[in-house]
Amino acid sequence: MPKALKSKPAPTPQIIEELRPGQSIELLKELHILTREGKLNQDTRRKLKQVYHLYQFIEPLLNEAFARKPAPSLADHGAGKSYLGFILYDLFFNVAHRGEKTTGHIYGIENRPELVARSRELAARLGFERMSFLNLSVQEATASDQLPAVVDIITALHACDTATDDAIAFGLARQARHMVLVPCCQAEVASVLKKSKALSLARTPLAELWRHPLHTREFGSQITNVLRCLQLEANGYEVTVTELVGWEHSMKNELIIASRPAQQRPAAIAAARGRLTRVLSELGLGELTARFAVA
Repeated sequence: MPKALKSKPAPTPQIIEELRPGQSIELLKELHILTREGKLNQDTRRKLKQVYHLYQFIEPLLNEAFARKPAPSLADHGAGKSYLGFILYDLFFNVAHRGEKTTGHIYGIENRPELVARSRELAARLGFERMSFLNLSVQEATASDQLPAVVDIITALHACDTATDDAIAFGLARQARHMVLVPCCQAEVASVLKKSKALSLARTPLAELWRHPLHTREFGSQITNVLRCLQLEANGYEVTVTELVGWEHSMKNELIIASRPAQQRPAAIAAARGRLTRVLSELGLGELTARFAVA
């Protein structure tokens, strides 16, 4: 008589030491941080490390917002697939404050309806009840009553071209306490530098910084973020600039964190406004004054 076949024991779920207890495995798979089999490879392990690195900058701002008011809000501009919003929600509400009664809300603002629909479906499936996704342009969002009159934290991750400037304008209009910005490509300033290159070369030796096309592009990108920082300081914010990730991972790794202090410093604001005006004038960027205007 043949021997009865022994049933194989159920496989033991992989324990991934890098994950924080309580993280949503389904979310991490959706974001391709975990493979379909629920594992980490070298590439996804690096991606997870970057996620935690970004979160460590934003978590203190969320804690500060909750200490100030019972139901603060965060708006993620140019949300795309809402990668950042989902990660923040999971790590803050489901991990760091698991079991606590919190009533804050995260808004994803995106002008592509198919991405908004996808994010809404995923949030419903995961039970992320304090997330909303709005199919709005930046201009529409600035005036929309679907958002609170005051939005406590504004984020814009890898916001290309003028999207970072739009996020700043939104943050100023909504009296944001904090803005967390990771700018990407921006060609507007470089195009103005190129247009006025001959005049600038005749006027100042500094124009050598952008005489060659490659330098025009790189200098234009650099000075754009300098002007953004000055604009924020001219509106009363204290600004910190640091790296999001190491240069080996991305060349677009600049992280700008702007926070409005409880007590405004009129002298510092006036000084920043003066520096902003002088930089625009010195570089022949006067036509961009409205772009970097003080609210």
